[in-house]
Amino acid sequence: MSLRLLAVAALSWVALTLSGCSSVKYTVDDGRKVNETLLANLRLLGHGERALRPAIVRSAALKDPDCSHQWELPFSVATSYEWEEDDRVAWVRALQVDERLTIVGAAPDSGLQVGDKLIELKGYSRRDANKMLAELAELRDSGKPFPVKTAQGKTVTIKPLQVCRGYARLAPPVTPTYQDYHWLMSIYPLHVFGPQISPDEALWVVLWTQGLSEEGGARMKTYHYTKEVVTTLFEIATLATGLNAAAQAAKVAVDQAAQAAAAAAAKSAGEAIAKQALQEAARSIAEQAGKEYAQKVGEEIAKSAGRQLGSVLRDSFMARVGMSVSSLSWVATTAFDDADRWVFDRIGKLGGDPLAGATLHQKLLDANVISNPFVFDEDRLQRYAALARQMQREEMLAAVLKGESLDVFALKIGDLQSASDESGQLALQMASDDVLPAGGAASGGLIDVMLRMPLESGGD
Repeated sequence: MSLRLLAVAALSWVALTLSGCSSVKYTVDDGRKVNETLLANLRLLGHGERALRPAIVRSAALKDPDCSHQWELPFSVATSYEWEEDDRVAWVRALQVDERLTIVGAAPDSGLQVGDKLIELKGYSRRDANKMLAELAELRDSGKPFPVKTAQGKTVTIKPLQVCRGYARLAPPVTPTYQDYHWLMSIYPLHVFGPQISPDEALWVVLWTQGLSEEGGARMKTYHYTKEVVTTLFEIATLATGLNAAAQAAKVAVDQAAQAAAAAAAKSAGEAIAKQALQEAARSIAEQAGKEYAQKVGEEIAKSAGRQLGSVLRDSFMARVGMSVSSLSWVATTAFDDADRWVFDRIGKLGGDPLAGATLHQKLLDANVISNPFVFDEDRLQRYAALARQMQREEMLAAVLKGESLDVFALKIGDLQSASDESGQLALQMASDDVLPAGGAASGGLIDVMLRMPLESGGD
């Protein structure tokens, strides 16, 4: 597992390679016809990056002592180096991005602007963007200030930010609906940024990502590593004994990682039965690590059959996305409501609106973009309403959900009592594209794949 690669991917995993030599001719927009779908997706990506990066910087002020931490940067980058020529023109037209590392999102006081090209990182310069990104990741994770130089000759000192663990990242423009949830990073579909979202709503997305990591990280890790043991033992035993002995291989794996499924494996008589036994073993483990998520997923998908589009609030996230996300993401869904509460408790400390989650929910619902975790189902909305009730903001929440203006309420957000203030005495212990691999139920998701990939090294 390469955490270094994840760090590179977290910077900008849509970025590919860089040409940093002044003699190279970079792509310009010559007015040609380009792929309009790609162009639209690139613009959505830009909207998202420009919204999220200031919110990420804002989240650093939380300084929650109970969080696990990661280092972040006040900007994000992308490059079009290995794209087809027409698509490189689309990158320039949509985001001013060419073959060099280009700023696509930046906090106002970062010293960098959207469109700036980075050609040197603390004296380091390469044509290969992967190497530049790796260097940028190492400089970030050192936590120490470092200089960067732009193509315009400007040198800016960058100070990494310590934030709660959980990178908030966006799907690439070639697979705009992709999403994946992991304790180190969450990837969101681009349609979340179709509606114009406010700074507080962007902050909700960032804090929610961190809350999901904090509240659901332990169960995700338990499932992930136990599943790894079962799968690896199964593969090793199968290779050693041959496919005809797959049943015995499944029994070996189950015996060592999930005794509860041993009886089913022992009855296996062939490869198909062995696979079924292995699935039963994995299900047993997942039930312990993820609150019986596998059974719940099946029930939720069954519930969704025959429902009308107008009643989407009755459908859970899993009922909406079904088998399109990874099995680890299934486990993550068991902590969605915990992440809601985590944000609600903390966003006010940063001057944010605790009802930002509701306004974001309503915007996405009105736009009929519901295949994402920021549209609440009935259960999550009820828990959210209970939080609002404890803060005596239930009427405001109702107004938001009806699409009414909050201007009728004289209270300012700054006057709202934090849900975690001791004086409040609040009890909050409530209960089709082929470019990327599909995130099906049997897979670990793209983040998991990136963690497994080796990082190339070597000189130019």
